[in-house]
Amino acid sequence: MLDKPVLRGRLVTLRPLNVEDASAIFASMEDAETMRLTGTQQQFALPQIEAFCRAVVDADDRADYAITLGDDPAYIGEAVLNDIDWTNRTASFRIALAGQRYFGHGYGSEATRLMLDYGFRHLNLHRIELEVYDFNPRAQRVYEKAGFVREGVRRDVLLWDGVYHSAIVMSVLAPAYWEREKVRGTSDT
Repeated sequence: MLDKPVLRGRLVTLRPLNVEDASAIFASMEDAETMRLTGTQQQFALPQIEAFCRAVVDADDRADYAITLGDDPAYIGEAVLNDIDWTNRTASFRIALAGQRYFGHGYGSEATRLMLDYGFRHLNLHRIELEVYDFNPRAQRVYEKAGFVREGVRRDVLLWDGVYHSAIVMSVLAPAYWEREKVRGTSDT
């Protein structure tokens, strides 16, 4: 079974997602802006979300974390490494905050950094990639600050309210991550 330790930052704590988070996840789907930013168009029933939460707890090809504030265990979002390919040491990353009230406080930035550290340091991954929609420049800046590099564009992959949008493909590789950590470590002294 994949080891999923609690990850602690200055602002947020990431803890493994569990079935008790299902109702908070379900409630977060009421936030239209969160759904737009993640490109989530389908509707889910609470039993579907509960089944999903039960399934990811013991999954060996993904690490689903609830984003929480400090020592408060309440779910305010999720950060996930999924589609882990152990042979090629790659994974996909996704993150979603549970509503606009959590935007702009640095929670997503810190959760992203914690997940990158977990992926490279703990899971020994070589590549972590993501896709972000072209209408989300705020997230693009967060990812770039965390070390993600733009690789290309998947054109017109999302039809939202009658308009097509493209997905920007970004990744960070282990050598670049470790170099950034080395530089960041020397600047902290």
